[in-house]
This record gives sequence, C-alpha cells and structure tokens, in this order.
Amino acid sequence: MNTLKTTIRKYMQLITLFSVAVILIMVTFILVMIEQNRAYETAVKTFSQIEQILAENQKELADAQQEYSQTCIHNAETISRIIENEPDIVYDTEELKRIAEITEVDEIHIFDNTGRIFAGTHPEYFNYTFDSGEQMRFFKPLLEDKTLQLVQDITPNTAEGKLMQYSALWSRTGDFIVQVGMEPVNVMKITEKNELSHIFSLFAVSPEAGYCAIDAETGEIIGATLAKYIGRNINEIGLTIDNIQTNTHGFPATIDGNKTYCVFKKADNIYLGRIVLNSALYQQIPTISFLLAACLALIALILSHAATSYINRYVVERIQEVNQKLRSISDGNLDESIDIQSSLEFSELSTYLNMMIKSLLDNNKKMSYVLSKANRYIGVYEYNPHMNKVRFTEYIPMILGIDADEAERLASDYNLFKSFIDNIRRNPVPNEPGIYRLSEQAEQYVRLEELDENNKIFGVAINVTSEIIRRRALEFERDADLLTGLYNRRGLDNKLASLFKEPEKLGFSAFVLIDADGLKAVNDTYGHEKGDIYLKNIARMIHNFGPKSSIAARQGGDEFILFLYQYDSEEELLNAIHALEGIQDWGTAQIDDKTFVRLSFSLGYSLTKADMTYSELIIEADKRMYENKRRRKKDCKDTV
Repeated sequence: MNTLKTTIRKYMQLITLFSVAVILIMVTFILVMIEQNRAYETAVKTFSQIEQILAENQKELADAQQEYSQTCIHNAETISRIIENEPDIVYDTEELKRIAEITEVDEIHIFDNTGRIFAGTHPEYFNYTFDSGEQMRFFKPLLEDKTLQLVQDITPNTAEGKLMQYSALWSRTGDFIVQVGMEPVNVMKITEKNELSHIFSLFAVSPEAGYCAIDAETGEIIGATLAKYIGRNINEIGLTIDNIQTNTHGFPATIDGNKTYCVFKKADNIYLGRIVLNSALYQQIPTISFLLAACLALIALILSHAATSYINRYVVERIQEVNQKLRSISDGNLDESIDIQSSLEFSELSTYLNMMIKSLLDNNKKMSYVLSKANRYIGVYEYNPHMNKVRFTEYIPMILGIDADEAERLASDYNLFKSFIDNIRRNPVPNEPGIYRLSEQAEQYVRLEELDENNKIFGVAINVTSEIIRRRALEFERDADLLTGLYNRRGLDNKLASLFKEPEKLGFSAFVLIDADGLKAVNDTYGHEKGDIYLKNIARMIHNFGPKSSIAARQGGDEFILFLYQYDSEEELLNAIHALEGIQDWGTAQIDDKTFVRLSFSLGYSLTKADMTYSELIIEADKRMYENKRRRKKDCKDTV
C-alpha cells in the first residue's frame, strides 16, 4: 500500500512540518496561558466564597449572640414576674428548678438589696456577692441604679469557670434582684464554623488542588486542606513572602518536590492560597496537542488534493465519508465507526478516531465511577431530534427507578424518554426548586437539570433522596419533643411565628397551659417509664383535641401548651376550652397490659389580645393554671 507521504513528499513535506510545528508551539503556549488564567479565576472565585463564608459566619455569630442576650434578659423578666406573683416560691429550690426547666435556663440566683445571693436553684452559690469575683462584679452597678437591666458577655463563671451568659435585673417592686445563667451552646457551635480548618474542609474536593492560609507577617501556615502543612513556615516548603506579594496573578513553584502553580490573595492579615499540581493543571494539553496534530495532518491531506487527481480520488472522497461519519457522531450517534482503508494514513486516522469515540464512551463509566466513590450518584443523559436514541450513563436507570428492560425501551426513542422526564416533572417537591418525587408510594427524590442548545438536550439527574430525608429528619428532631411527638418550645415558636405573619387568618384564638396532675404519683408508684406513658396519653389527648385548628407542644417536664385558632367567635372558642375543662378529671391512661390510672390535668387559658405580648399571654395562662390546680385540690379535699 502506497503512502500519501511518498506521493506528496516533494510538494508538502517541508511546509507541512514547519506549519504543524509553529502552530503546535503557539497553541501550546496559548493553552498554558489559558490554564494558568483559569487557575487564577478559579482561585479568585474560591477566595471570594471563603471570604463570603467568613462574613456570613461572623454575621450569624453576631445575630446568635444578640438573640441569646435578648433571650437571657427576657427569661430574667419572666422569672421575676412569676416570683412577684407567688413570693413564697423564692425559698422553694425545687420549684425554682422547675421554673428554670420551663423557661429553659440553667441557673437562677436571687440577690437581696446588698447584692448577696440568698435563694436560687444552686444552694452552693448562696452568700456569694457581687464582690466574690471579677465575673460577679459586672453586676454591681445594679446596687446603684435599679432601672438597669444588665446582660453579660459569655464568660467563665466565678464558681466553676465554665462558660456562661448571665443577665440580671431588679424586680418591679425593687425588693430583690433576679439573675439567670444560660450555657451558650449554639453560640459556641457557630464560633467553631469560623475556624479556617472547618472552612477549608468545604473545599477539599480534589487531591490535585489544595488551599492554605498564611500569616502575612510570620509566614506561618495557619490553615490548610492538608493537615501536615499546618504550623510550618512557607520557607520550609519552597515559598517566600516576596513571591506571594510580587506575583499577584499566580506563579509556578516547587513545593515539597512537586511542581505546582500557586495563586494567593491577601485578606486582612493573612494570605489565602490555592496550589495546583502541574500534572493536573496541564493534563489536557498533550491530548489537545495530539488531536490538533491529527487535524493538521488531515488538513495537509486535504491540501494535497490539488496536486493530483489520484489524491482527489483517494483523499477527497474519503474525507467526505469521514465528515459524514463525524457529523453523525457529533449528533450523538456514538455507535458509528470509521473504517477507511484507502491509505495507511486514513487507516491510522480511522483507528485513532474510533479510539477517541471509545474513549468518550469510557469517560461516562469513569465519571460514574469517580462520583460513586464520592457517594454522589449522578447520571447524565443527552438527546436531540437528529438522533433517535438517547445516550445516558449507567446510573440513570438506578436514579430514575427503572429496570433494565424499561431503560432499553426508553433509550431507543428520545420521544419516549422525553415524555418519561416530563411525567417526573409533574411531581415537584414544594419549596425545593428542581427536585421531584419519583413515586407516591416510595419516598425517592431526584434533582433534574437540563441544558438546551439548539434543541440538543443535555441533562443531569442526581439522587437526592438521602439528603431530603436527612434534612427532614433533622428538622423533626429540632422542632419535635422526642418523647411525645408534639412540638418542643423551639418548634412551637417557629410555628407561631409563621402563623402570626398573617394574623387576619387566625380568627379567634387562645393559649391553653396544661399541667399533668398525676405524673408524680405515677412516677413514685410505677416508675418513670410508666410516667412517660402517662405523659404520652396526655399528649395524644391534647394533639387530637379541638373542633378547629390547634397546635400542641410540650414545654418540658409535665407542662404542655395548646394553641387554639381559626374559631369564628369568642363564644365558640370559650365553649371549646370549657369542653377541655370538662374532661380534666375523667380520663384514664393504660400504662401496661393490666394497669389503668386516672388521667387528670390542670389548665389555664388566655385569649389572645392585640395589646398583650406572647410572654404576657403565657404568664396569664400560667397564673390561671395554678389557680385551677389550687382550686381543684381544695375541691378534692372538701369532697373528702
């Protein structure tokens, strides 16, 4: 078989070799510049994200600290009013502990006019004064000005040195000072999110690219995606501050013996850096150069057509055939193969193009394999009107919940596949853009995204079932009481906040506070496990109560809140509350197979009013509940 090289050597050899060499050098240089610029843009974008995360975390921390301070002073006010209404409980440590549990505080301290603790939830602190330590002295100005309401920053307490946040204020009567202490758990968690090690972990997705933070003055590495570099000086690994300051758009460097490309940006007193291995940064250039060389060789063959009719017969016509195959392949028909044997060069070209097509097909499997190792099941599909079949990666059937036969049927006709995708899009998940539920019977969710370019559809499907289920489980654990399944205090606050955004839809409404009367007797007689069953029975009754809308929550211990709303009149609302009063002492709870106990509870209510705050309504209902408890105890004694 004669080679084209022999035929056109005299005319094309020198010019072809020269042209290919020049073009390859130029293109390689341009590609290097493009990759370096891409590395710089990626780094700048990532640095911006890191700075944004830091700013958002700082704002979140400030908001959390402010919210914690407001909650702390609010709890002090609430406890002060409870004690003012029932002065005798100031000497009842157990009752104060119960109030602390209800109001979700860790410590309650009562000071006299001299600044000495004489009552509270922690008797071991009694007789401490505002002069007992630096932390205590913060509140000493209260002795001079009774109008003050002081909230202390998070600080170690005097007795144990544990981090606490305290607030204190005078009672409205001016007889005593109430101080409450709360452990700032949420604030400390948010503070941890500001650590560089945590933030860098969000970007540690590629072993070829790493991130670090360097002290601008000392050159010490204070944070990095690889822990082995933390604490080292940059001079030890092959970097200098001068290089970082001078090369603002990136520079090559040898770090620990590895050739890399580095980009740094100064943020306050640190340098944020992204370091990419050259092997990763320039990995596409050899392939592109090879493909470009093949294309240049093909162009040289086409130019030789002008030399002789022989080349015209065995080159041009074959090129047309190749073009037809490539056009079909570009439309997505990767089943096409190229087999031209008119010359050695075309034979080699056919082999390389077929290898390229096979490589494209293999890349789908490689991508799926890599994503599966990262626990991300992602499928890709592609179709257009010029191809009957649909191309998709191996995870598409699993993600979309179809068997092998159905997958083969859908792949054979893009109209069937398009209709199948359209049916999935008819079941969007509320408040989850781009996410759809695959089946009403099974809890399976998928994210679908498509790119349409000239009727060529490229789509991505991601299985997000575990993420949706996990997030909903976290929301339930956050807002629900684990024992009873009712809302907890946080869940109730969130639900009420949502409802009160549209107060015109609430109708007539009321807060009802409920206290389980018989819990202590059940616990003492049958054990706390049976007491839990007793509480679950009360919770079930509260949850199912009400001819209209209601929200039930457990405050903690044996106390519950029932919010009734959407009643048409105050009379209708009061009738519902009276109906609840009617079953206070007439219920029974089965605590095991053979044992039934009397189920009773005390209650107090407060009709919502525009001129009363949420806390005032709760205090009013709580006061009525205690009055109801005392009255029922008295009636019980009189009856006996």
